[in-house]
Amino acid sequence: MNNQIESTTQELPLDGIRIVDFSQVMMGPVCTQMLADFGADVIKIERANAGDLSRTSFKQIAGVDNPIFCSLNRNKRSVALDLRNAEHIELVKKLIADADVVVNNFRSGVMERLGLGYDDCLKLKPSIIYAVGTGYGETGPHAHKGGQDFLAQALSGVMMRKADPSIPTTLYPTSPADYAAGMHMVQGILLALIQRMKTGEGQKVNVSLYDSMLAMQTQEAAMIMMADSEVNWAAMPLCGVFETQDGPIVMVGAFKENPLRNICAALGLEDLSADPKFCNLTEQFSNKPELQGIFRAAFARGTKAHWLEKLEEQDILCAPVRTMREALDDPQTMVNQMILEGPGEGQQVKLVGNPVHLSRATVSLRIPPPRLGQHTEEVMAEVLAKS
Repeated sequence: MNNQIESTTQELPLDGIRIVDFSQVMMGPVCTQMLADFGADVIKIERANAGDLSRTSFKQIAGVDNPIFCSLNRNKRSVALDLRNAEHIELVKKLIADADVVVNNFRSGVMERLGLGYDDCLKLKPSIIYAVGTGYGETGPHAHKGGQDFLAQALSGVMMRKADPSIPTTLYPTSPADYAAGMHMVQGILLALIQRMKTGEGQKVNVSLYDSMLAMQTQEAAMIMMADSEVNWAAMPLCGVFETQDGPIVMVGAFKENPLRNICAALGLEDLSADPKFCNLTEQFSNKPELQGIFRAAFARGTKAHWLEKLEEQDILCAPVRTMREALDDPQTMVNQMILEGPGEGQQVKLVGNPVHLSRATVSLRIPPPRLGQHTEEVMAEVLAKS
């Protein structure tokens, strides 16, 4: 089963909304793809003869259906222009004058130098919604710096927070800052569209990688600021990753009156919660190395399947640690319609689908990830027809 079924309703929620999208790589494109999936006409402005940087990620797979580009650019139309060309800038301005939203994730000042800053776009259309994604914000001591996901992880404190201080500081291997900021931009755009329905006025939407990573740590930050104390969910004494005879599993001992008693029952151990060294959370933290050493020795005596069954019998949260390939092959992935596939420009494309499921608006692959400039003539003809 895949997520290709056309919507059963006549319209998608964002039908009729036009977005002029200058963004590239991930933060902006993941935002505009979410909006495009639900009907927005996203016109992707790309550099002539070059395009979005993600078109050439991993040059050995670069081409019309580069998976990195495809993963973030379905249901969009591509227009290739030279923004140093005065005639092309005038065409873009006409496009913006007929649009609802403008999106960019350039460094602060780039759009202004092109004559396409917020104030410039307000003159073209007073009700425009102008969404900006930056590394650290448009003003302030870091505003001029180049933003990137790993840098936001580092500067926001995320990278320093580890389950155990002995673990080397390292990069998180996917892009939480880009994805979170992209989703925050989606929220901001939708909120601005709703407010415009009430007031008729547009506004500026501003998000950053840095702010999004701080926001993801809202509980931990509140503990520091309000209680001068730190909380680390990954360091809880009854939680962790434990090796079995055939691979690791994750165990979360929480949300129960006495989870340690249940863990011990699952592992075939005497009730350690009766031991003064482990009788409450404070003591469990104080003696965590010894406690988790007992857990590790027990888990090493059985297989993943054995211990998952035993833990689930005791209602202890647990899961196997899997590869991405295993997750993609999980029947739950299919049931949730999280694989979207269809014809691309060069080959069949197969992508992770949209995680937002609406009962009256099904996401489908309406427009394959476009070739660079594939829709330039089509879109410019529409613009000139309205001039």
